[in-house]
Formats: sequence, structure tokens, C-alpha cells
Amino acid sequence: MEIDGFDWDEGNRAKCQMHGVSIAEVEEALSVVRFVVDDPSPVEKRFRTVGRTRGGRHVFAVFTMRGTLLRPISVRYMHAKEVRAYEEALARAEERRGS
Repeated sequence: MEIDGFDWDEGNRAKCQMHGVSIAEVEEALSVVRFVVDDPSPVEKRFRTVGRTRGGRHVFAVFTMRGTLLRPISVRYMHAKEVRAYEEALARAEERRGS
């Protein structure tokens, strides 16, 4: 998924920051989206993904696309249990690729 930037306004900026994730962290973690799963939003087509900040923090994000701009809806740091599950899934995927 290629993006040309981010779509921010008062609403999504405040919602993302209320979880303690800075705008800079959101953008660095989501600048390269490696995978998405559909989000069950009845409002619009939304996606879920995870990413990692340069500081090593894992984030969970819900976003939509507005043309070629990624619009974060909600972003939060992942819980330790989620990080473990994510890292284990990555390791299994790497093992399959190496086989």
C-alpha cells in the first residue's frame, strides 16, 4: 500500500494523541504499511494494522484511505500480550519463508 502522506484534522489528531501516541510516532509507524486486515466499521471502509516506532514501541492502528492519503482514525500502543503474539507470528512467517 503506497501513501502520499497523512490526512490530519482536529478530530483524528486528538483521538490518536489521547492514547499517548505522538503524531510523529503515528506517521513513522504507519509510513510503510506491511499488512492490513479489514475493520468492521459500518461508517466507511477501514483497515487495521500494526507498526513500530523508531523507538521500538509497537502501535495498533485503525485507518482509512482518502485517495492516496492515509487517515489515522485511532492509534494506541500495543499491550505486552499483543506484542508477544505479533512477534511470534513474525517469527513463524520468517521460518516459513526460510523453509
